[in-house]
Amino acid sequence: MFEIRVICEPDDADLVSRALAAAFDTGPARQYPTRDGSRIRLYITADHRPATPESE
Repeated sequence: MFEIRVICEPDDADLVSRALAAAFDTGPARQYPTRDGSRIRLYITADHRPATPESE
């Protein structure tokens, strides 16, 4: 398990969360503003998906 941090525009938060969820098993995204308040920081706990016979 690992944590991913992304700094992005607020309008892109859902797109980034969905893209990461498509690539990894993820938990809910935690959102915090950046220090200057212009963007947001997303923290997402993720894990690699188990290998499937089709992907080997």
